[in-house]
Amino acid sequence: MAADGRAGGEVRVSWIADLAGVSASTVSKVIHGRPGVSDGTRRRIEELIREHGFQKSEKIEAVPIVEVVFQSLDSLWALEIIRGVEEAVRPDGLAVTLTEMQGGHTPESAWARQMLARRPVGVIAVSAEFSEAQLAQLGSRAIPLVALDPTGEPTHSIPSVGATNWNGGLVATRHLIGLGHRRIAMVNGPSEFLCCRARLDGYRAALDAAGVPQDRKLVRTAPLYHDGGRDAARELLRLPSRPTAVFAANDLQALGVYDAAREAGLRIPHDLSVVGFDDLAFTQWSDPPLTTVRQPLRRMGAEAAGMLLTMAAGGEPDNDRVELPTKLVVRGSTAPPP
Repeated sequence: MAADGRAGGEVRVSWIADLAGVSASTVSKVIHGRPGVSDGTRRRIEELIREHGFQKSEKIEAVPIVEVVFQSLDSLWALEIIRGVEEAVRPDGLAVTLTEMQGGHTPESAWARQMLARRPVGVIAVSAEFSEAQLAQLGSRAIPLVALDPTGEPTHSIPSVGATNWNGGLVATRHLIGLGHRRIAMVNGPSEFLCCRARLDGYRAALDAAGVPQDRKLVRTAPLYHDGGRDAARELLRLPSRPTAVFAANDLQALGVYDAAREAGLRIPHDLSVVGFDDLAFTQWSDPPLTTVRQPLRRMGAEAAGMLLTMAAGGEPDNDRVELPTKLVVRGSTAPPP
């Protein structure tokens, strides 16, 4: 054995145990997420695993599940992704386990230990960020990770799936410009979301290409929920020179814009045109039916699951980053300005 505790190029459990001053069985408990280890000892062992590049060499059979980690599970947006993942993994006899971070960006520290104990085939992170420690835990246990709609810039080390958000913002705004609108507002989501930044950039690019002056007062940032869209639209509609059209970063915000317009005594689309993003099922039943940008959420879930299964089988995805096309769906919420 080499002086650094490596045998055949691999760091051994016994060597990690000697460095930590614990038994090999304690290290094994940490590696497999089992209870019976104090938090301090667990942290010390994880630090040594990261520092010395330990990777699980013994073949531990994974449980036939795919773990999907969401920021929140309170909308049809998440349900569509879940359906796509489930449809892709079902033929392989796999089930889907869900973790909700209740609006947080990074899973709680206890999640990694619980996930390791579940021994999933792999993990799909939906609009979630993992800490360096959590990424190291997944890597050292050879549990593949795929990011779906990542919050930050996707890296080549983590395969990711998204949609053409920039083009979606572009075509939505072009549609409104083509109808004759010039006072076009945007209600955007939080800037930490890569998809929201891309949709805003597409909106700005369409205005610039058409020679329409950009007014910073017409851009609002709000949570990606009904109340966020309603509150932002209330501010926009109180402007001395109010917008004649609003592009919302998602369909829930767009429905909030509907409510703000009704409060202000405005009719959609006669007084105010509205465009959303996602094309969730309820948009075609809203009053009037919502013009929106269709995001292929179910396909995105299936694509992420397919990449994960390829990695779990020891292969490499064909692409590090996959972007599926968006499409404008014109319904009754847009019309020429009054």
